Amino acid sequence: MNDSFGISQEGLETALTIKNNYRAREPICLPGEVASLLVPEHLMNHGLDLRGIEDPLALAMMATRDPEAPMAMAAAARLGPAGRKTKLITGVFSLIGEKSRHDAVRDCVRLIHANAFAPQAIAEVRRRTARVIVETRREYTAALRHNLESLFDGSIAPRQFVREFFELTEAGNLRSDIRKKLVSSLLLSENVRPSIKFLVLENFDRLPNPVRMSIVSVVAAAEPNHHIAMIQDELRWIIDRDRATSPTH
Repeated sequence: MNDSFGISQEGLETALTIKNNYRAREPICLPGEVASLLVPEHLMNHGLDLRGIEDPLALAMMATRDPEAPMAMAAAARLGPAGRKTKLITGVFSLIGEKSRHDAVRDCVRLIHANAFAPQAIAEVRRRTARVIVETRREYTAALRHNLESLFDGSIAPRQFVREFFELTEAGNLRSDIRKKLVSSLLLSENVRPSIKFLVLENFDRLPNPVRMSIVSVVAAAEPNHHIAMIQDELRWIIDRDRATSPTH
């Protein structure tokens, strides 16, 4: 595809990949780094080369379809400076203001349009987005901490804790290393009952594959006791099952 309209073949392919990721509830990874999840801070860093994700169609896909407002806002903020590059990109940017699932994104697009893509308006959108990213992550982290305290004092049921644990880590756009640390700590903690650990493993497939493999390595290297040995056996069974059902097996 000729990119004279500001849209490239790589960008189109990336947008389709992102769309399929959303449908499959799979995370978006940094280009060429399958072990690193894309987080809003990456989109806010204009010095970072995101390759196909830089394309207006890919950013528009995230701005309209991402389930979390911080990621969608960051995608719109990154696209903002290119909004007047071509008539096609201007139209794509306008469409975000109509189709995004997040009010905050629609408000940002309206602000930029109302000020004719002025640098001051784009800068204000970036400030709003940065504030939302920090506040949202703080809220999710506090909720995770509160739920863990509730688990230990018995005021939250184990199954509810596990369900909300995964919902909060997904919605909070936590980095891969933080997800790995949280789940590994739960699986290896002497203060968490084995039944809760097995509930975590029931949801293990909700984690991106690179994060799962990192957790497996951490648990496999842990000094074994009776409970950890059971978790290690269960993880081996999960890995064997996944290999047996893999299309490339």
